[in-house]
Amino acid sequence: MKALVLAIRPRFTDSILDGTKTVELRRSKPRVESGHMALIYACAPVKAIVGGFVIDGFLTARPDALWTAVKGKAAVTYEEFKAYFKDCGVGHAISIRDPWRARTPVPLEVLRTECPSFHPPRSYGYISLSGHLASLLGHNGSVGPSQVEVALEVQTRA
Repeated sequence: MKALVLAIRPRFTDSILDGTKTVELRRSKPRVESGHMALIYACAPVKAIVGGFVIDGFLTARPDALWTAVKGKAAVTYEEFKAYFKDCGVGHAISIRDPWRARTPVPLEVLRTECPSFHPPRSYGYISLSGHLASLLGHNGSVGPSQVEVALEVQTRA
């Protein structure tokens, strides 16, 4: 099973994990389907996997139409939204379901110990689920890594 690893600014990770941010915005659409797991990699200064969620679906639209659909759900102002999607013909919103917080954040140093080739994705990347990371994350949801262990075979997207 493949999981999506999303690089997300720390400002937004807590909003996702506490359920107030229910969509994640992207300029390009990851190649995963609804029902797949996404892991949240909090960017600097945190530099750790802090939790995850189930992908509930995708909305792809021109930025003006996308804003109409996601305002109030994305935890950004209209000005931030416009700046992010500047010069972008199509935007994507990932619907978030069942967010969960890692028992203890898994820092970059530990991720690199588990998989020396691990490099944090700029936007997103993928990992194959099997291995040791599951116990570190401590998630026991129906789609999370407690049912499978996570080995970090990462293919990051530049």
